[in-house]
Amino acid sequence: MSERKFEPKIVAFCCHYCAFAAADLAGVMRLSYPTSIRIVRIPCSGKIDIIHIMKTLERGADGVMVVGCMEGQCHFIKGNFMARRRVEYAKKLLEEVGMDPKRLEMFNLSSSQGPRFAEVSREMDARIRELGPSPLRPKSGSNEKTENVKVA
Repeated sequence: MSERKFEPKIVAFCCHYCAFAAADLAGVMRLSYPTSIRIVRIPCSGKIDIIHIMKTLERGADGVMVVGCMEGQCHFIKGNFMARRRVEYAKKLLEEVGMDPKRLEMFNLSSSQGPRFAEVSREMDARIRELGPSPLRPKSGSNEKTENVKVA
């Protein structure tokens, strides 16, 4: 019986104005980035809360990216600064509960950075592949589905 290769599931919370536009531009430019990335469009990275990050990991995601506007260029003034603080705090919580904080990362992009979106997606995919499956991911053979990772 051959063992299946690990395919990570990474949820990318992308702000509507910059990060989602960068992801869209990457698609329009036909740039390849890993299929492990699941994009969730949010109004602003400042809307992401620690509970969203933790619930996403709890429900089986192997990694989480929070992608917002460039620092100082948030359409909602300081949303990306709030997101950065929350991501840093969530990393500390992950460490406290025994999960590698490298499973979570924040990136800042402008809407014209489609190539950079593809690059950070590949970086995150490589990082998660190196870390392996999340310890919270349902084991293969269990009745729980991991095909569609639910987010908070």
